[in-house]
Amino acid sequence: MNPEYSWPIPPPGGWTADDLDTLPHLPPHTELIDGSLVFVSPQTLFHSRAVDFFNSQLRSLALPGLEVIREFTIDIDRRNRPEPDVIVINEDVIEDANQTRLPAGSVLLAIEVVSPESIDRDREAKPVKYARAGIPHYWRVENKDGRAVVYVFEREPATGSYTSTGIFHDRLKVSVPFPIDLDLTQIMSKRQRPE
Repeated sequence: MNPEYSWPIPPPGGWTADDLDTLPHLPPHTELIDGSLVFVSPQTLFHSRAVDFFNSQLRSLALPGLEVIREFTIDIDRRNRPEPDVIVINEDVIEDANQTRLPAGSVLLAIEVVSPESIDRDREAKPVKYARAGIPHYWRVENKDGRAVVYVFEREPATGSYTSTGIFHDRLKVSVPFPIDLDLTQIMSKRQRPE
C-alpha cells in the first residue's frame, strides 16, 4: 500500500450522490449506499459471464425507445447512488455521452448478479431501495453450483414493495417489462452446458 495514499474520510452525514463524481482516486464501480462508499470486490467468471449475457440478450430484445446499459449508477436519492449490473431504461433520459448517472425513475428493470460479498446488499438493501424509487422490475441472479438462478420481482403498487413473480433455472420467460425468453444455460461455459 502506498504510504502517501489516505482513504477518503466521510464528511458529517456521509457522502452524497454528487461526491461520486468529484472524489479523487475512487476505484471503478464505486457505489454510494446510505451515504457510505462501497467498493467492488474482484469479479468472478460467473459474474462477468452473467452480466455480459443479460446485457447482450436484453439489447437484442428491447423494444424501441428502451436502452440497456451495464454497470451504470442511478440516482435514488441524495445518499444512494447504486450501480446495478444491468439496467433497462427509457432512452429519452439520455442527455449526452458524458453523463455519469441516470435517474432511478427512468429505470424499468434493474438486475443484480450476486457476488459473495454483495449477498446482503443484493438480497436485502438494494431491493428495498429500488422498490422505494419506483423501479417496477428487479431481477437477482445467483450462482447455484455453476448454474444461473434468476429471482424475478415486480413492484406491487399498493404496497410499493416487490413481490416475487418467479424463480427461473434453465429458462427465463416473462412478458414484462417486454417479452423476454432466455436460455439461462448459455451463461455457463461450453464445457458445463447440458448436451
